[in-house]
Amino acid sequence: MTPGPFSRFIAVDWSGAKTNYSKKLTVAVCESGDEAPRLADHSEGWSRERIVDYIVSQPAGTLTGFDFSFAPPFMDKGAYLPGEAAPTSGPDFWAHVDALCKGDADCGAHTFIERAYRRHFYLGKADGVKANFMRWRACETAFNASGGGKAACVFDAIGAAQVSKASFAGMRVLHRLRQRVAIWPFQTAAPGQSAVAEIYCRAYIRHAGLRGLKVRDLETLNTALAAFESAPYSGGEALSDDQTDVLITAAGMRRLAQRRDIWHPAGLTEDIAMREGWTFGVF
Repeated sequence: MTPGPFSRFIAVDWSGAKTNYSKKLTVAVCESGDEAPRLADHSEGWSRERIVDYIVSQPAGTLTGFDFSFAPPFMDKGAYLPGEAAPTSGPDFWAHVDALCKGDADCGAHTFIERAYRRHFYLGKADGVKANFMRWRACETAFNASGGGKAACVFDAIGAAQVSKASFAGMRVLHRLRQRVAIWPFQTAAPGQSAVAEIYCRAYIRHAGLRGLKVRDLETLNTALAAFESAPYSGGEALSDDQTDVLITAAGMRRLAQRRDIWHPAGLTEDIAMREGWTFGVF
């Protein structure tokens, strides 16, 4: 089933950092049509839990994209964490991460990475050969093969900015959201129901026809928005690349959500959908 139609589109740039994560969390929103996306602000600043509340408060028919991996690789080794008694489906795995990290503030997941399953993560040279830790999901393999570049691995946990810490923190958020919205492709969204999907902002920059990985000026931003049939962004403030990422991605989601092939990529099987998920916009 193809979800939708959607009337509002939200893109979230995520963070798994222990501190200063509010500086990384960035949200853009647009409605159906062709008006330019806008940055969403919170009067007290964003936190991970405030973003959960924000998503839940949106009207039915909202599609939200989160820029983190919704599950670790499974298909390559038949397990998320080989040798461990861990769940074997995405939703059960999110619950497992959440249960282990109750003491980590604001949906953090440092206990999972640094204590409970430390041996599965690469945190530095003392762990040995980094390549031994690197694994990729089916959607990441498809993205790499299409020339998109090398997707990050959730078991590479060096530095707060790595996708690892952001993703496992994000899985706690998915656990909290799964009873309120459909998490694609793990759950089927009913017509008109709100949904959450994984996004990768680099993929949307590519869909817009841009060669670079970062957009730091208004002219390039508006070139990308035009590629998605969006009106130009008219704000006069200086924008960070995190802000341009979500502005471009929100506009891109609005256009791509109308395409059936985006919801049904060739490599997405029922097994992959339940265990690894897929990045919305990779096909």
